[in-house]
Parts: sequence; C-alpha cells; structure tokens
Amino acid sequence: MAVNMKFVILLSTVAFLQVCVTASACNIPSRFWCDSKEIALQCGVYEQCKKYQWTLRQDATPVDFTLYYESLCPDCKQFIPRILYPTYLKLASITNLTLVPYGNARERQVGSRWEFTCQHGQEECLGNIIATCTIAIVKNIDVYFPFLNCMEATNQQPRTAAEQCATQFKVPLNEILNCTTSDYGNQLEHQMALKTDALVPRHKYVPWVTLNGVHTEAIQYEAQYNLKKLLCDAYQGVKPPACSSV
Repeated sequence: MAVNMKFVILLSTVAFLQVCVTASACNIPSRFWCDSKEIALQCGVYEQCKKYQWTLRQDATPVDFTLYYESLCPDCKQFIPRILYPTYLKLASITNLTLVPYGNARERQVGSRWEFTCQHGQEECLGNIIATCTIAIVKNIDVYFPFLNCMEATNQQPRTAAEQCATQFKVPLNEILNCTTSDYGNQLEHQMALKTDALVPRHKYVPWVTLNGVHTEAIQYEAQYNLKKLLCDAYQGVKPPACSSV
C-alpha cells in the first residue's frame, strides 16, 4: 500500500511538471494513468509507468502471442490495425508479441539466394521483407510495431506506405530499404519462411495466430473477435486494469 501511495504521488508530481500533457486525455484520476500505453503516452508519464508500475506486474510469464501474416492480405490489413495493435497497446505488459511476415508465400533457392513468390504478387513480397528487415534492425517492438501498423493501415503500396509512415515514426528507413535487397535481408525472410513452414498444424490461411505456441480454431476465433479476453484469460499473473473490462 505504501509503495502504491508513493507511486501515485510520484506520478502526480511528474505529471505536473510535464509541459506537453494533453489536457483532455488526462482529465481522469491519476490512478488510471498507467492503465494503458495510450493513456500513459498522452499524459506524459510513459517512462514512469514503465519503471514503477508495469514492472511490478511482471509476476508471471507474459503470454506468447504470434501472428503469421502477409503484408497485402485484406484480412491481415484489418486485423492488425483494428484488433491487434490497439489491444497490444493496452496489454503490452503481459504480452510477448511476435510478428512473422510471410504468410502464404512460397520460396525456392536460386544459387545462394532465395526467390519468393507471394499470394498477392511481388509488391506483397516487398511488403513482407520491409516488415522483416524492420523487425531485425529496429529490434524494439514498441518502436517498430507502430510503424508496421501504420503500413498495414494504409492502402498505399508497401514502398510508398513505408516512406509515408517513416515520417510519423522514427525508424531508419534507408537502412531498412537497403536491407530488403541485400543477402542479409534475403536470409532474414528465409527465416520467416522456415518459422511459417514449421507450424503444427500447418497454417491454412492468414492471419494465423498461436497462443503460447498453440493453434486451435477456438484460439483463432477468440483472437479475431475478443483478443483482449483471450490474452487476459491466458495470463496467469495479477491481471492489469485493462483486463477488468473484458
């Protein structure tokens, strides 16, 4: 109780000193400021929540949730920005999210490189490898996922989408684009192919999800229609406040 009280006082003090707090977003009691990343960012207390509050909740192993997708799949382009991304922002503290951009593509080895054929054409292959290179280069999901979500939310072709989204989110775009044509990037995408082809059961469609390494039709259904409940139910530790509304 004393720790929580000190934390609330600390948050209140820090928030008072912030000069860029969005008043409308923070017109709520301070005890709610760490309920989600969205609120914490808008209220200017993200780092404080991360250091003093969210770390206290890591009393259990985060839920492993993996999405296998392809960049131009219409269902993927709805699932990521409408369901996965907003849910992750609320439950990042209990979720270990992995993105595997490959989907229904096929590969064959030509010399020392891999040649990819994608369901929605070569533009989709480009989108896949842009995502793959971004994940490998940026590493921090809290940085690369907003960028990739932005790409999925637009109707632009992958190169244009990447250029536009890079103006909103700080990613090393030139390094990423250079990666897409390099041997390194080619091998990275091959690794995504191996991860996808190793699925048991084999994937039949995309988006395809696993929860703690397991795929069932029940898991898939709940992921698409009530992802927050799926993740909250799977987490074995003290539930974060965001789980109270499932």
